[in-house]
Amino acid sequence: MVDYAAGQRLATRPRARTREATYLRNLDWALLLAVGGIIAYGLWVISGITKDDVQGNPNYYVVRQAAFALVGIAGMFGMTLVDPSFWRRHGRVVYGVLIAMLVLTPVLGSSVRNTRRWIDIGPFRFQPSEFGKLLLVLFLAAFLADRGKRIYDRDTTLAAIGFAALPMVLVFLQPDFGTAIVYAGILGATLFIAGTRWSQVSVLLMLGAFLAAFVLWFGPAIGVDVLKDYQRERITGFTNPSKDPGGSTYNITQSITAVGAGGVDGRGPNGATQTNYNYLPEHATDFVFASTAEQRGFLGVTILLLLYLLVIWRAIKVITLARDAFSAIAAGGIAFALLLQIFINVGMTIGMAPITGIPLPFVSVGGSSMVANLLAIGVLQSICVRRR
Repeated sequence: MVDYAAGQRLATRPRARTREATYLRNLDWALLLAVGGIIAYGLWVISGITKDDVQGNPNYYVVRQAAFALVGIAGMFGMTLVDPSFWRRHGRVVYGVLIAMLVLTPVLGSSVRNTRRWIDIGPFRFQPSEFGKLLLVLFLAAFLADRGKRIYDRDTTLAAIGFAALPMVLVFLQPDFGTAIVYAGILGATLFIAGTRWSQVSVLLMLGAFLAAFVLWFGPAIGVDVLKDYQRERITGFTNPSKDPGGSTYNITQSITAVGAGGVDGRGPNGATQTNYNYLPEHATDFVFASTAEQRGFLGVTILLLLYLLVIWRAIKVITLARDAFSAIAAGGIAFALLLQIFINVGMTIGMAPITGIPLPFVSVGGSSMVANLLAIGVLQSICVRRR
């Protein structure tokens, strides 16, 4: 009997080592290295961008951002240990947490520049809508995967739109127009990956375009103002940057100037006048790409964009490895959410997209964005580890 028990213990050790080897082998190392490269590159550029922001402490934001990155990396590896089916089984709880956070934000949140997007917990401040992006992906993936063959039904599409509309409206009222756009993009991406009919997706796209046009142009023309004048002018200013360079289009004008001033190899941290003299607002958050372009030039931002391209490619690759519909839809939603944020942030700094205050993933200073995006990468890795 003793010999049998000893033999059982010895037999479990090879199995444990096999599981560990399989886990390590199935991780998408290219994705991990690309994300790590972006974080390291981001800390490097942040060190030059923010060196004069806090008098007497040039490394304040670098240390702070590195700390958030470490917390996010720990969370990322923690998420790889969670089987994706867990999120599918608890989809309703995920949605409840999402709605509760967004409802409590205007009640408990602190007001910053006429918005309520952050909740203070002791010395820490977090932005629930950033974590809401991942929660919305997980819930919609669970909802659509559970519908199975009913995915083609119009009622399924309408129900998904209804569930997504509530957090979109709550975020829009903060007001946070940029994050609401990302939520809408997540809805469209998950419906597309799930296999919703093209006709229904097309109608959804046209409806979204009409609502955006109504809020920004048609509504104000007939006296229906959903946004305040300064908010609407800030969003639509990219269509005519020279309209009011000292007022509503000041941000976009200074951003384009900073990008152009960088040239091929950049001005360096000491020669970047747009950043160092604070001509460029929010140079470490919303307009961090413009600051990077000014300091590191075309070559510097090309390296960053190539790393982003690698991340998106590997995220899309995870979709093809997913073992079930839920995993595929979740991977697609995460990949598109990252792509949309990168596109809008880069586009708004060069005058190709509206200024909506979306952070640049893994680079913009901010703990909520960093941690939430790393958690999303953890979900992708969890799907990859448990591939077909």
